[in-house]
Amino acid sequence: MNNIASFQNLSLAELEKFAGKLAAILKTGDILALEGDLGAGKSAFARAALRALGISEDIPSPSFTLIQTYNTSCGQVLHCDFYRLSGETEVIGLGVFDQLADSIALIEWPGRSENLLKPQALWIKLDFTDDLDRRNLTLSGSHNWKARIESLCP
Repeated sequence: MNNIASFQNLSLAELEKFAGKLAAILKTGDILALEGDLGAGKSAFARAALRALGISEDIPSPSFTLIQTYNTSCGQVLHCDFYRLSGETEVIGLGVFDQLADSIALIEWPGRSENLLKPQALWIKLDFTDDLDRRNLTLSGSHNWKARIESLCP
């Protein structure tokens, strides 16, 4: 997995804008693996991406349902949260991997299934800065993702 890009000191509005730009290039089979501490902005990033894909309804966190499914003009989108799962066996038991080939997936707390997601996922790490209203963003993934991300960043 290669480090693709890093963005420093982003405001929430800038983070959401980037999520929207990224959503515009997503296609069926894509996986966004959203990493970060509690409160780092994983859900905000996922919501911004879903809004950019045309979802206007309420977008609840999937913390308790584990998976929220949305139908968009790009096809089915799965918003998953693996925080409460203990590992890969429970993740597999959800059946989410059976749907990945026909969906776009936004996965919070992907570390519970890290070995299952590599190498196809784009790993998005959100880190706090000294200013609690800003985040650092690091993108990692395959060479395929690198080319697609470079198209977003002039």
